[in-house]
Amino acid sequence: QVQLVESGGGLVQPGGSLRLSCAASGFALRFYAIGWFRQAPGKEREGVSCISSSGDTLYYADSVKRRFTISRDTAKNTVYLQMNSLKPEDTAVYYCATRYYTESLICDLDSDAMESWGQGTLVTVSS
Repeated sequence: QVQLVESGGGLVQPGGSLRLSCAASGFALRFYAIGWFRQAPGKEREGVSCISSSGDTLYYADSVKRRFTISRDTAKNTVYLQMNSLKPEDTAVYYCATRYYTESLICDLDSDAMESWGQGTLVTVSS
């Protein structure tokens, strides 16, 4: 059974950093693409970053480029999202999601394309 569990959210001041974790079970990350998404109150869910199953393709939304970094540890079957220089507009529930692609270089920031989701972790950026 595919399961994703996010952790690492919390309250942080503007300019601060957090690292989110997405622990996967029931499947191996080296065969699946993983995406990070977020949903702020009253807004639609948006793609933040993704990593392909090969680990060679990384995408970032324009709003987080040069501030967020996605990475993974295949031995721990965990994907991370390092978030630096956080802004109040980064406040949202952050979700990780996965999808299997036959092509190992593909990942996607389209939430409709994802097959399985975690429960989310809340990030609040406020002074």
